[in-house]
Amino acid sequence: VFQGNVNADGVVQHKFLHSVKARFTRFVPLTWNPNGNIGLRVEAFGCSYKSDIADFDGRSSLLYRFNQKLMSTFKDVVSLKFKSMQGDGVLFHGEGQHGDYITLELQNGKLSLHINLGDAKLRFGNSHTSVTLGSLLDDQHWHSVLIERFNKQVNFTVDKHMQHFRTKGDSDDLNIDYELSFGGIPVPGKPGTFLKKNFHGCIENLYYNGVNIIDLAKRRKPQIHTVGNVTFSCSEPPITPITFESSNSSYLLLPGTPQIDGLSVSFQFRTWNEDGLLLSTELSENSGSLLLYLQHGRMILNIQKGTEKYVGLTAGNNLYDGLWHSVNINARRHRITLTLDNDVASAVHATTISQIYSGHSYYFGGCPDNFTDSKCLNPIMAFQGCMRLIFIDNQPKDLILVQQGSLGNYSDLHIDICGIKDRCLPNYCEHGGKCSQSWMTFFCDCSETGYAGTTCHN
Repeated sequence: VFQGNVNADGVVQHKFLHSVKARFTRFVPLTWNPNGNIGLRVEAFGCSYKSDIADFDGRSSLLYRFNQKLMSTFKDVVSLKFKSMQGDGVLFHGEGQHGDYITLELQNGKLSLHINLGDAKLRFGNSHTSVTLGSLLDDQHWHSVLIERFNKQVNFTVDKHMQHFRTKGDSDDLNIDYELSFGGIPVPGKPGTFLKKNFHGCIENLYYNGVNIIDLAKRRKPQIHTVGNVTFSCSEPPITPITFESSNSSYLLLPGTPQIDGLSVSFQFRTWNEDGLLLSTELSENSGSLLLYLQHGRMILNIQKGTEKYVGLTAGNNLYDGLWHSVNINARRHRITLTLDNDVASAVHATTISQIYSGHSYYFGGCPDNFTDSKCLNPIMAFQGCMRLIFIDNQPKDLILVQQGSLGNYSDLHIDICGIKDRCLPNYCEHGGKCSQSWMTFFCDCSETGYAGTTCHN
């Protein structure tokens, strides 16, 4: 929701966090001038845009089969755009019998290109080359990729950030047998089985050496074999992220179901800050207050009555790496369990003195300003980062209803967007300085460079 002007001549400008590409734009006035009619003046300009899109569900792929057994190339050009729901997944892969291969895959939200030209002379050597670009590429926004190879020279471009490199070995040719796979690496002879995690998201305008792969698939050409369910429109994920911007005043209040025997809360978060309150709730039946927060990058869960703490759990490490992390808190009778990133084997447990009952109000990210009631406690700074997929008492919470004012309450939130930025991309630290960051700024470690200053320049 954007506030407009308050007089006939004023102009109000709103800056988007991300660029917008849209075929249709709708403007919906929500409030009217109480003294008269509303005046809405908007100028919008567009341009023609051709789009071929394929939607991969994480269990599917497209196979582009060659007319001959072997495809040998000294020059390759691959271009595409993608929008991902996950931080890991194979975008495309091809390999040959003599060790040649090319793979493009997402790894922890970054894009890695692996190439091996399979030089037979390096039988006991290593001709493998890997280059990684980009960051936070699992943000459900479109990202562009261009790979240009001529012999051993490669230009790898992700969102206008280009890196040039030279492949190892003496061979100039890439020899691929039979086919290229897009969206995953199927295991021959084992339908539905894949060597690595498949891509889950959408790919647009996918070209391999001038061939429009998705257009061939849409027209069901014999060169394309479809594995699993691939559709030709990009579905919008039913996931609503939120952004906590302020270290002082951001919070989200959601209702629970009080007096339920036990407690169940789960959500996902991502941040660059080492410290921050994730959750505070007063439990029912006088069973205390539950606090969940980050401290020095570790997850801390406390249950306390007044100033006395009678449950303390610690889990995880380096949870401020900018990646999505899942949290699951389950309590039943006198036992509570904290699970991170769905790793049940590493879950931590504790026994409680009192039986735990679900609370009435759940505060995420922080407490309201000037809040003196004990229902919300914050022993640390407010959380700055993103959350999504919030479940309370095994029920999903619709954050769009929060935005519309019909569920819970909030302050200083951006709803339906994760506004995280990587301030170390590009890296402004000079002379090999190491870049680290918080939610609001970045820092340069110049200790091993022989230089000093904010960016290791002096």
